[in-house]
Amino acid sequence: QVQLVESGGGLVQAGGSLRLSCAASGSIFSINVMGWYRQAPGKQRELVATITSGGSTNYGDSVKGRFTISRDNAKNTVYLQMNSLKPEDTAVYYCVVVVAGTNVYWGQGTQVTVSS
Repeated sequence: QVQLVESGGGLVQAGGSLRLSCAASGSIFSINVMGWYRQAPGKQRELVATITSGGSTNYGDSVKGRFTISRDNAKNTVYLQMNSLKPEDTAVYYCVVVVAGTNVYWGQGTQVTVSS
């Protein structure tokens, strides 16, 4: 089993910044991809950003240029730096990791609220 502990969510004004963290622990032998998805009320879960073990990144179109994903492989931790936040970024943000190429694990989610 893999446990994911997310932190860093909260309330921020539009234009502000937040940094999310997600630490993985447990039966970790090879984490391939780490990343973040988000889900706003009434909407489908959508990609925010992912990063491979080699450092290749992928971003959702709505966050490109504003959000930066990074990871610390030694700590099995992924970070999401969110700048220039907008009210439409309000959502529950979920950490996701892929282990051994096929096993997908989700965090419990952390709320991000951006006020206008």
